[in-house]
Amino acid sequence: MSAPEGLGDAHGDANRGDLSGDLRSVLVTSVLNLEPLDEDLYRGRHYWVPTSQRLFGGQIMGQALVAAAKSVSEDVHVHSLHCYFVRAGDPKVPVLYHVERIRTGASFSVRAVKAVQHGKAIFICQASFQQMQPSPLQHQFSMPSVPPPEELLDHEALIDQYLRDPNLHKKYRVGLNRVAAREVPIEIKVVNPPTLTQLQALEPKQMFWVRARGYIGEGDIKMHCCVAAYISDYAFLGTALLPHQSKYKVNFMASLDHSMWFHAPFRADHWMLYECESPWAGGSRGLVHGRLWRRDGVLAVTCAQEGVIRLKPQVSESKL
Repeated sequence: MSAPEGLGDAHGDANRGDLSGDLRSVLVTSVLNLEPLDEDLYRGRHYWVPTSQRLFGGQIMGQALVAAAKSVSEDVHVHSLHCYFVRAGDPKVPVLYHVERIRTGASFSVRAVKAVQHGKAIFICQASFQQMQPSPLQHQFSMPSVPPPEELLDHEALIDQYLRDPNLHKKYRVGLNRVAAREVPIEIKVVNPPTLTQLQALEPKQMFWVRARGYIGEGDIKMHCCVAAYISDYAFLGTALLPHQSKYKVNFMASLDHSMWFHAPFRADHWMLYECESPWAGGSRGLVHGRLWRRDGVLAVTCAQEGVIRLKPQVSESKL
């Protein structure tokens, strides 16, 4: 289907992936490519597993949204997604996705998706789809003024810069080496990365440019939304940890729920600014809010997530 006005506007990414033969994003060819088993029943496999050895929440959300999107007509698009993670996912077996067609209306359609492993639900969500409707009721916040991604170090180069600093504390060095070893299908460029001194006292806020690795193209709007669901969970809950990481280390951390609202067409293989903040943490839980901005200043997606975060004090090194 043809892209709506604005979806194919590159905003600085015009030369990326437009030549035939370019590598297709693994998010499309593998991660979000579900196997149909029956009507409204699909099987998904895994690409990247975090060091926690539990399934990545963004993968489950993205795959569930793919399954839901297959059950609606081409002229409706997701505008909201509300998810609960109810059990840890097992990376050793595939996930089954069952779609329930709750309602199909003239303007809005609602789908429920249950993700199952070992006969039990690990994840449930509801997605609402809407036929595009023009309206004079329009406003949005202003996009933060930040350096463009071309002026920033990529995630790998930034981590390497930190690791080369002889003054980097061991507790940070271990974590950064772990991050550097990950092979994730997304690219990240951190805005205003903290210095070593600033790592000791950070606000619960962060911003980074993000996009899918490889080429997706203007194609189906639904697929870009599914990729955004995958992207939105990466490093999101960690925003709530930023003020506390100098005194505590994570004993256990996992997403409890995740919501997304889709406002405007976008391309997930073009740079978008992810603005994240944590307005509250307590009771072994953290709350985070996020906004995904297109390069032209259009607010594309809003996200919210709560997760369980259990900490333990950092062990001081012996002075003997």
